[in-house]
Order: sequence, then C-alpha cells, then structure tokens
Amino acid sequence: MMKREWLEVPTPSYVIEEGLLRRNLEILHDIENDTGAHVLLAQKCFSMYSFYPLIGRYLSGTTASGLYEARLGHEEMGKENHVFSPAYKQEDFPELVRICDHIVFNSFAQWRTFGPQARQAGVSCGLRINPECSTQEHAIYDPCAEGSRLGVRLRDFDETQLAGLEGLHFHTLCEQGADALAVTLKAVEEKFGKYLKQMKWLNFGGGHHITKPGYDIALLKQCIRRMQQEYGLDIYIEPGEAVALNAGFLVATVLDIQADNGIAILDTSAACHMPDVIEMPYRPPVVGAGEPGEFACTYTFAGPTCLAGDTIGTYSFQEPLSVGSRVVFGDMAIYTMVKNNTFNGMPLPDIVAVHENHDWEVVRHFGYEDFKMRL
Repeated sequence: MMKREWLEVPTPSYVIEEGLLRRNLEILHDIENDTGAHVLLAQKCFSMYSFYPLIGRYLSGTTASGLYEARLGHEEMGKENHVFSPAYKQEDFPELVRICDHIVFNSFAQWRTFGPQARQAGVSCGLRINPECSTQEHAIYDPCAEGSRLGVRLRDFDETQLAGLEGLHFHTLCEQGADALAVTLKAVEEKFGKYLKQMKWLNFGGGHHITKPGYDIALLKQCIRRMQQEYGLDIYIEPGEAVALNAGFLVATVLDIQADNGIAILDTSAACHMPDVIEMPYRPPVVGAGEPGEFACTYTFAGPTCLAGDTIGTYSFQEPLSVGSRVVFGDMAIYTMVKNNTFNGMPLPDIVAVHENHDWEVVRHFGYEDFKMRL
C-alpha cells in the first residue's frame, strides 16, 4: 500500500523522509561519540540544504569538491568545512581560504602554488594520497586504477615538501564495507606509514556504506581507534550515501502504456532525473514491484525523452498499471538532485520534505525559467 504522501505529491518529485534521514544520522553520530572521529557530510552526494540544520545536530560538518559546495556548507551548516579538488582555480582560492578550515591538495604542485596562501589564512592543509589499492570493480569509480589523476602515488611522493602539511587524505571506496577499508588502511600504512606520525590528521574519505544493513560498524570503529592510537591522529570520515541512504524516493506517474512492447512511459527520466541508473549502471528498487515475470504484469519503465536508451528497468506487479498510476522508486535521495539535468527541456522534479508527523511540503519547485537560465 502506498503512503498517503506518495499519492498526494506532485510528480515527478524527490520525496525525502525526515525520519529515515534521522535514523542514518543517529548511526553516524554514534560513531562520532564512541570514537571521537569527525564525520562529515559529502555534499557531492546529498546537498538538500533544507535538512542541514538537522544534519548539523548529528555530524561535525561538511566536505566539498569545489567553491560552490564549500559556500553551501559554510552558509547553510556553518560547522567544519573541508574541501578537496583535483585542481584549484586562482580566482576561487581567496574565498576558499576564507570559508574553509581544511583544504586538501591533489599534488605537490598544487600545494606549492596555493599552500602559502592557505597557511597564512590559518587553514589546516592536507595532501591526497593514492595507496594504489583497488578494492572494487567499478573502473569509473576507482581512484586507484592505473592512470588515475587522483592522489599522489608513493613513487611521486616528495618528503622534502612536507613542511606545513598537517594531514593526509585518501578516498578509494565506493559503496563498500569496513572490510575494504581495513584492506586499504593496510596499504596506506605500508606505503605512507612513516609519514603518518608527522601528521595531525588522516581523512578516510568517502564510499563507506555505514548505514547499509549488515555493515560492520565494529570493524570501522576498530580501524578508527587503531589509527588514533598507533599514530596519534585525528580521524575524519566523509560519508555521502550513508547519510541519506534509503531516505528518499522518486514519485512518478504513468503517462502511457505500450501494451505490445510491455513498456510504461513515465513522467520521469533515467537520463535526466536518475543519471546513475545509466552511468553506474543499476536498476533502482520500486515499491511494491517484483522481478520481471515474478508477478502477472511486467513492464519496462521508460522516460519521455528522445533518448532511445532512456529506460529505467523492468519490473512486475500483481495488478496491471494504467495511465495515471503512481510509481515510487526507492533510494532516490543520493546522487539524484545533485546530478540531474534538463535534457530535452525536461522539468526538474520538485523536492519534497516529509516531516516526522507525516506532513509534507514542497521545498523547491522548478519551472521553465530554471531550464532557460542554464542555457
């Protein structure tokens, strides 16, 4: 049975449930409390800043991938504000050193160029390292793949340029468990261990599926404590997905059904509104649906754009769908609002917040001007 708000909201809409978000935040807050590590929201995954006051009550702050995210974290949460970019722009840097307390550089060349300005402003500076330890199979998301531009490898590490650097940063995981972190930490210690005692902090980066059922939180805490005790380091961790995992939905409406093809065309698009479905690729869950052929009525969901491959996945239902039926996709808070686009002039979905008393409100509505202003 569909929730009342799923039947009432305009479509398409991203619907974020405060209660589900809080459940994730409580898990992450426990890690902070129990270990003393600093947990930061990776805004590249989830930037719905209307919830930043709530998130800020549980986490230490935000981390950014550039100036605009850094500004958002500074303005809307106002706690710790970290930034990493593969390369910074000269014109952005004066503002970054004003609003960020931690800046991570991707190379010694960037450190030489911007480090003096950052240190003069009192910013804690770090260097991203590449431990060359791949623990995943998604090449597009693997910063340790051969030829990666992300982080300094040991063979390029210049220990004569460490003066003034206070931390090291690595980010190698993608939707992975604590076992992958433990493997990565071993590689970090083998390659860069002799430099860790010279540092004040170590950042474990993101990609930790901490709030996924079955995640080994005890092992994560063990990894944190070991690095604290062995090297005297402050530990930072930057989850994005873990903050909003399974806390949001994308509600859509069936516009047309092609019975001969078994296709249902929706008012939402994989290409525009859930691009990771095509990029990853993956098949998002649908509320009340089964695998193809599991139930009597099977449909392939497709978007209304001109892209022939704008398909979301194939699902089955116990009862036939019809024009006007609601379809609810799960786990749609992450990498959706931050990556969507207006290809074909597609309207962006509304952003809806559902409060814990089940009242809902449209936080943002997008119209023609939002499409036009981007061109």
